[in-house]
Amino acid sequence: MTTTDRPALAGHAVLVTGGARRIGAAIARQLHAEGADLVIHHRASREDAARLAAELNARRPRSAALVQADLLDVGSLPGLVGAAIAAFGRLDVLVNNASTFYPTPVGSITAADFDDLIGTNLRAPLFLAQAAAAELRLRRGLVLNIADIHGFRPLKRHPVYSAAKAGLVMLTQSLARELGPEVRVNAIAPGPVLWPEGAMDPELRKRIVERTALKRMGSPEDVARAALFFVRDAPYVSGQVLPVDGGRTVGGL
Repeated sequence: MTTTDRPALAGHAVLVTGGARRIGAAIARQLHAEGADLVIHHRASREDAARLAAELNARRPRSAALVQADLLDVGSLPGLVGAAIAAFGRLDVLVNNASTFYPTPVGSITAADFDDLIGTNLRAPLFLAQAAAAELRLRRGLVLNIADIHGFRPLKRHPVYSAAKAGLVMLTQSLARELGPEVRVNAIAPGPVLWPEGAMDPELRKRIVERTALKRMGSPEDVARAALFFVRDAPYVSGQVLPVDGGRTVGGL
């Protein structure tokens, strides 16, 4: 293989939080296919994470590693970043994908709900970015946050989740200023690309799809391709949030 034949991301190391399943796994596969080495974070989904790592390592030996951590434990986050750096001797990209999602209608919100949703969706991305900042500056790297279109307009019965994702949008813009010029910071805001786990009313699903400009569902791979754009093809883009929503934000939420 000649130098020009090398995959675009060969020699780059990426940490994906919540990378064992769903959108995180799709991002991991997409970046790995372009040559990146992957550090897959999980909290409790060890079997899924191990299967994904085995899949990636079968394609390219010693190209995927696992790290385990509870993102609500802020004190453990520098160690998580350190383990990710140790896995491949560097860290070029931090993908803050891990998320907690469930309804919290007003009148039923507890302090534990607030701490969980804000902790996973906003606090952990901040403290992981802070812990990774020195290494990312050294590599002229990227922080990529997975936000949500409901960080722009709230989702009914989900005020805490919506507020957390709105905070993540602002955090993306703030970190772009704080970590520039060496580090780019961007976000993707998925729309209806994957239904929540558990039962969901089929009529509600139909209404959601009808409110997208494209009149169809997206997929985790749509988000993964957007992630590849930010990682590989957007060296002059920072502080931006890209909706991947089939036009739902223009079709009415």
